[in-house]
Amino acid sequence: MRRWHAGVVLLGLLQAAAASRVIRRLRAGPCGPSISAGARIQPGAVSVVVPVLNEALRLEPCLEGLLAQDATVREILVVDGGSEDGTEGLVRAVAHRDPRVRLLDSAPIPPDWNGKAWGLEVGRRAASAASPWLLTIDADVRPRAGLAAGLVARALADRVVTASVATVQDVSGPALGLLHPACLTTLVYRLGRPGRVARYRGEVQANGQCQLLDREALRAAGGFGVARASRCEDVTIARTLVVSGGLAAFYETDGLVSVRMYDRWHEAWNGWTRSLPLRDRYTPWSSLVGLAEVTLAQGLPLPLLALLLGRGPGARGDTACRLLVALNVLLLVLRVGVLVGIRRAYSAPPWTFWLAPLADFPVALRLWASILKRRHTWRGRPLVTGVHS
Repeated sequence: MRRWHAGVVLLGLLQAAAASRVIRRLRAGPCGPSISAGARIQPGAVSVVVPVLNEALRLEPCLEGLLAQDATVREILVVDGGSEDGTEGLVRAVAHRDPRVRLLDSAPIPPDWNGKAWGLEVGRRAASAASPWLLTIDADVRPRAGLAAGLVARALADRVVTASVATVQDVSGPALGLLHPACLTTLVYRLGRPGRVARYRGEVQANGQCQLLDREALRAAGGFGVARASRCEDVTIARTLVVSGGLAAFYETDGLVSVRMYDRWHEAWNGWTRSLPLRDRYTPWSSLVGLAEVTLAQGLPLPLLALLLGRGPGARGDTACRLLVALNVLLLVLRVGVLVGIRRAYSAPPWTFWLAPLADFPVALRLWASILKRRHTWRGRPLVTGVHS
């Protein structure tokens, strides 16, 4: 019984410490407005880079959204890493309609680079020198008119060298509706809400699905090569720019960009959890602390309450046990509040969205397994890891 009591006290202290850090981040409210359409920026300010690999089934809506951008966008560079599904033909057909679209071939990928980072670097090198900004867009993103100009206007106003956005998520199916918000909440617990400008690498939030980058600052930092062996190249790039003295921002938008990341739950389970730990050379240990906080404050409350309340009146009569129950009830209330808060991040989530806390503990375990795993693959290709990862 003494060991049980000591364990309860220790766990309660660890959970309380994790909860205090999470709450402090959540209370640090947004310090900037969201991105909106209507801004006027000098023509040709942005070169867009879209890395692709077998994206024929979902690339067209992305390109249509980019064609809807005004003269702020000088060019749209689609960098193909070796597609075999008709992606090339689709891009060439779109290029006939708008001369801003160009198809680039990034194959073969150098052995010490991951495919996406190499595609981005090929696009950076090929982009017009007259464009002061690069905008990287994933193929599954649906941009709307005014996005590019709005991003540049906000970046100039806040004097940041990189800005990315919290895309609105298009999620379908009950299983994915359960899993996706549990994964997203791990980011909210570790990094807080969108709308902040990061001055230190530990504060950095970034989303490579839609990321604006100052061309000269990126070149001076080493281009996308600094993230060539990173599992979270977007975060690594943003951290590099902050370490180099710049500012990084993460914004919400007024419905200017949405994304359908995954069609099935197992794709998110295998794919997203690979990069969610956010571990790279800048955070070899702090990423472990962040996952510990997620486990203690997000993953454990439900299973702990089930365990504690199921041990009978004797265990529940212990003062330390009662305090631990109360703490985990409060953590569960916090979790429900965060779930309500992130509802706006989804266009039309299935009903299982509201049951997402049930997936918190499995997701936490999955992230630990991912961060400890040495070898990862992406679309059948092994990911490069090393000093840059």
